[in-house]
Amino acid sequence: MFKAIPAMPDALPELQLIVLPGAHAAGVAISLDILRAAATLAPGLTLPPPRWRVLSPEGGDVELAGGLRCPARPLIDADDAGLWVVPGLATESPEALEHRLAQPDISQVAERLAGRVAHGQPVAATCSSVFLLRDTGALDGRRVTTTWWLAQHLRRTAPGCRVEPDRIVCVDGALITAGAAMAQVDLMLHLLRGHGAALADAVARVLLLDARTAQSAYTLPSLLANGDALVRRLVRTIEDALPRPPAVAALADAFAMSPRTLSRRVRDATGRGPSALIQAVRLERARRLIETTRMSIEQVAAAVGYEDATALRRLMRRRTGATPTRFRAQAAPR
Repeated sequence: MFKAIPAMPDALPELQLIVLPGAHAAGVAISLDILRAAATLAPGLTLPPPRWRVLSPEGGDVELAGGLRCPARPLIDADDAGLWVVPGLATESPEALEHRLAQPDISQVAERLAGRVAHGQPVAATCSSVFLLRDTGALDGRRVTTTWWLAQHLRRTAPGCRVEPDRIVCVDGALITAGAAMAQVDLMLHLLRGHGAALADAVARVLLLDARTAQSAYTLPSLLANGDALVRRLVRTIEDALPRPPAVAALADAFAMSPRTLSRRVRDATGRGPSALIQAVRLERARRLIETTRMSIEQVAAAVGYEDATALRRLMRRRTGATPTRFRAQAAPR
């Protein structure tokens, strides 16, 4: 009896890497490194190699963040049948991002991207580049992710979409979004995996790229404030109180406001309630102790106010997708 020959995966559509001035240099570079590695490895796996072109609004040498440059063809040379991928823009604050989004080259690219989404053609955007689609309405009614520290800003300014900040890669029809800048790695592997898991896995092994499932493991409570002075003070107060974290009511009293007002202020700034902020501070302290000391997991749990290590392990696994032991294993040798 003859065995059926498995169907070959479809060839990956030509990737159109849209590089904007001021894009994260690392995001652009890792995209190209992953594509080159895939092109080298594909023949040995009897898989079609990826094809790509690099484009920008005007073409020529595009200046990336940090002064690095990347040669690109003009956007008019883009293949509409391809898969458009936009690495994140380097930005240090919501205000700086809004200033960048107001520039003419952004609107040109945003209109092309929105038109593709509307016609069901694939678009992938990472980090702050997800905001390119915000003002076009292309995000309305869709599930999206972005870098965790800009997630609440996206919620406030694009209420028509559902922001899922813990997701590293989020797929909603033709729109694919990814988290913080280096989630570009996860996005590129996701695109490769859709047209041949063996190729994506081979690239990940050759380039030593670890699989990740959530951004929450990388969240820093101090940066969730997005410039909100109250949340910065709350974080310091919670940190100073460990191993006896304050209750929400006690925090409200300390800052001369009602628990309801405190909850509203914290949620407006971070997208999370006060209890979640307290847990985030405790987990971040626990992670730092695990990675930088030789304390046992039991000692770490006690240092951040958990009754036993089991509670810490359970919460850390639920919030970050990883166990305390994994964080210790990932830390540099002491």
